[in-house]
Formats: sequence, C-alpha cells, structure tokens
Amino acid sequence: MSNTELVAFSGQGIAVWAFVAAVFTLAGTVKGVIGLGLPTLSMALLAVWMPPAAAAALLIVPSLVTNVWQLQPWATLRRLTRRLGLMQAGIVAGTLVGAWCLGAPAGAEASVALGVCLICYATWGLLGRPLKIPASHERWLGPLAGLVTGGITAVTGVFVLPAVVYLQSLELSRDELIQAMGLSFTTSTVALGLALAGQDSYSTPLLGASLVMLVPAIAGMALGQWVRMRLPVPVFRHFFFAGLALLGAYMVLRELRL
Repeated sequence: MSNTELVAFSGQGIAVWAFVAAVFTLAGTVKGVIGLGLPTLSMALLAVWMPPAAAAALLIVPSLVTNVWQLQPWATLRRLTRRLGLMQAGIVAGTLVGAWCLGAPAGAEASVALGVCLICYATWGLLGRPLKIPASHERWLGPLAGLVTGGITAVTGVFVLPAVVYLQSLELSRDELIQAMGLSFTTSTVALGLALAGQDSYSTPLLGASLVMLVPAIAGMALGQWVRMRLPVPVFRHFFFAGLALLGAYMVLRELRL
C-alpha cells in the first residue's frame, strides 16, 4: 500500500476511528488479563476493515508503550536480555529482511497469511502443550525462532509465533515469562516500525493516530488487570483463542471466497 493511500485512509470519519478506539480498548483488556494479545487482536479486527499496512502502522505506539511497561522489573532485565539477546537479533533481522523482500503487509495475501497465523496460534493456545528445550539448544534455536518470528511479523504484522511458544519452552518463572514476552514484543514492535518506515508505510497522520490510540489501549490494560483479579484466566483464554480461530477462518475464507 502506498504512502498516499495510507494518508487517504487516515482521513476517515469519526465512526471509523471510534471503532478503531474500541478495538484498542478490547485488545488492551486482553493484554491486561493474559499478558499478550494486543497486536494479535488489533491486527485481526482492524484488518477486516482496513488495509493490513494501515493496521500495522496504528498499533506501533500502543504496542511499544504497553510492551515497555511489561519489561518491569528493571532489576532483572539485563540478565534476561543477555540470555535472549540472540533471539532478539534474529527478530530484527527477520523483520527487516522480510519487509525488504516482501514489502509491508498488504493485499489479499497478507490477510490470508494473517488468518492462517491466527488459526495456528489459536489452535496451539487451545490444544498445545509447552515444549521443553534443553539449555544447550538455546544458542542456535533462539536466533532461529527470532528469524521466523521476524518473517511472520513482516508478512502479517503479528509477532507472537513462534516467539511465545519458544519462550514458554524455556521453563521460565511466571514473572520471567511475562518479562521475556515484553522484551520480545518490544523488539518486534521497534523492528516493525523501522520496516514500515523503510517501506513508506508510516505516514505522519497515522503516527498521530497511533499516539492517540495509546489512550484506549492503556485504559483497556487497566481494565484487563482489574478483570484478571475476578475472572479465572483459563476460562478467559479459552474464549479468547476460540474467537481468534473463528476470526482467522473468516479472514481466509473471505479472501479465498470459499
């Protein structure tokens, strides 16, 4: 999608932007409850109504800020970064090379790829069991997981697979896992922002809109943290992943016209 087309989209009416704000509120709520899902759910819902490149551009600021928030506690971040450094390098390389080879997420192919990614992610979330990777394999498997995650990010704008699966296989504590996902998602967000800028897919109007969408995203996160204290997380996760699977199937069938 060209920069001119993205600027034209940014001039949509109040009803469209109210819908976008509602999406970020919902996505922030999901992230507040289970620690992930803001970019995944945002891309899934927004891509139904707008070009994937525009959706990816809108999520940059809310995703970055909420993920940096998730990096706490700062005292343990340096040690975790050393352990996952090669994975982060792989994410950056995979995203930039993927964007250079394939361009910013756009067109029916990007929507189908996003739909397939959502189905796979939801299926794993509902049925999958955490893997266990020996520490001796982290040196080569971490960069590989990062490269694949970066490639998927470049194509779909979603950066949960296979990063989350890999991180959960490291047998981190609950707090370490939340922090590790925050680190991976922050790296992916920065890399995606650089990739979109390099493809002329991040216009000034969309940057301003992305900044505005930070407000509903943070409000949603606060709401999600409140919900997390009152709703069994396993129940919420099942509804969340089931909804993603249905949405992904709809996106694939719509584009393939089956």
